Amino acid sequence: MNSRAWLMLYLTAVIAITFVHHVPTLALVLFAALALAGKRRWQIARRTLLAMLAFNLTVSLGYAAIALWQGNFHSGYLLLVNVRVFLLLYLGFWFVAAVDLLSALSGMPLLRLVATLSIGQIKTFERILNDFGLAFRSRNLARPRLLDKAHHAASQAQNLLDKSVASANETALAMRSRGAFDD
Repeated sequence: MNSRAWLMLYLTAVIAITFVHHVPTLALVLFAALALAGKRRWQIARRTLLAMLAFNLTVSLGYAAIALWQGNFHSGYLLLVNVRVFLLLYLGFWFVAAVDLLSALSGMPLLRLVATLSIGQIKTFERILNDFGLAFRSRNLARPRLLDKAHHAASQAQNLLDKSVASANETALAMRSRGAFDD
């Protein structure tokens, strides 16, 4: 199958999964995806769990706290949401690992441009995160305290936000100079 067909299959699966509200069906699809992923299944599952951690710390814990406070907590709903999010994230990471997104978007110039700009931003942020990690390790010979890690994370987040705003402004100026916003 070519990359365009994989993209269409992935998009169809994402839409279909959002209509499924039965946890065993979602779990079955997840196990099928795990089985079909091959040797990379555990690496993709690990990345999925790390990405899902942010979701769980905000949405799931927030829902649980408010629902318990209001007295209408439903563990089945929480399980459904988390299984669905894990499945969607897993399929997304699997798709990105298996398919060249730019070739999948070859017939769609605007989407290909957006994907190219996004990939460039991701690579820039990846390099910045790597540089921050190396700098932090080189400046801490002993095991850093939790407070030191928190200060490092805060300065890293501030730098990433500043970089993203500057890059967005730079990209908008470049696109404007090429007539992207002309009516």
